[in-house]
Amino acid sequence: MSALPLVRLRELMLDVQTWNPLRSDEDDEFDYIDLSAVSQELKAISDARKLRCAEAPSRARQLVKANDVLVSTVRPNLNGVALVTNEFDGATASTGFCVARPNPERLNANYLFHWVKSDAFIKSMVMQANGASYPAVSDKIVLESVIPLPDISEQRRIAAILDKADALRAKRREALTQLDRLAQSIFVEMFGDPIENPKGWASDLTLGDVADIVSGVTKGRNLTGKTTREVPYLAVSNVQDMRLSLDAVKVIEATEAEIVRYSLRNGDLLLTEGGDPDKLGRGTLWRSQLPECIHQNHVFRVRLKSNRLTPHYLNWLIGSQRGKQYFLKSAKQTTGIASINMTQLRGFPLLIPPLERQQKFDALLNAIANWKKSLEKSMQALDEMFSSVQSCGFKGELE
Repeated sequence: MSALPLVRLRELMLDVQTWNPLRSDEDDEFDYIDLSAVSQELKAISDARKLRCAEAPSRARQLVKANDVLVSTVRPNLNGVALVTNEFDGATASTGFCVARPNPERLNANYLFHWVKSDAFIKSMVMQANGASYPAVSDKIVLESVIPLPDISEQRRIAAILDKADALRAKRREALTQLDRLAQSIFVEMFGDPIENPKGWASDLTLGDVADIVSGVTKGRNLTGKTTREVPYLAVSNVQDMRLSLDAVKVIEATEAEIVRYSLRNGDLLLTEGGDPDKLGRGTLWRSQLPECIHQNHVFRVRLKSNRLTPHYLNWLIGSQRGKQYFLKSAKQTTGIASINMTQLRGFPLLIPPLERQQKFDALLNAIANWKKSLEKSMQALDEMFSSVQSCGFKGELE
């Protein structure tokens, strides 16, 4: 089968209109789609804002229509793209997007949307991005890129097949989300609202009474004349809310004494020292995902020394609204960044239910974790299948 012809996107586009909301009645309102409104995971507009014209930022200029494709020109590796749905017909998009409006006689919108999500398109944009700390491409780069172009009926067929495959992946993602919600529901059902404490659990102890808390190794310290070796270490970026992100674990030179002192053990709770106020004190459990690992000084390690609490329960208690409210109230805040210190962390007021109830909660969470692992394996297989189908489609090999 012969390869599909490659056509520049610019040749397949219609014009996009612009306007300046500041020149309209200041009390008029419009829907604004900025870069943060597009979910990089869902590839959809998930958080558009309604603004008064008087509040319009300088980037609010591009009028979008249903079936436009938005391509973020900032950090192309993150692939912030979305298809404009009927809900946002007539909305205003940031100039941080390249708005691609396909000529429906030559280019199917869904086909284009699948193309800008493809590895081939992403790699092309990343290779042409400028700027080391803030990589970006221009509208020109996006529109001068090429797309494999079968006839319009074949585009629709390929897009329909990819839509079905993508729908299967969406169902798996939703199932994973539902399992997370189930865990939250179980916590509240078993222990009650941790702010109100309706079940009257004992509250006479603080975190410092039941756990050893340490901060980790400091980068850039003087190691002159000392024997060291490389060891993996967790930074703030690795510690997310109720999960670890281990895709990019860095290594650091450390002495044997430091490695012994800061090595993580199964069941250790990891908490971040600072960040955005709404993410303050985020954390999760270490489950020996790596055979050896330490942590940096902006990540607290909480290790239980009392058998009155289980790691799972403590993790969920600190991650609850009780924890978030305490840390937000205690934190030091400067220019939108909040941080907590060791003293504040040790002072966190605990609620201590019966150990048997905590252990039952642990068992239920372990069961949910096993379900999630099974779903994640299924997701991986679906992702591989989707990539294969996508690749075949854009090569003209999809029978």
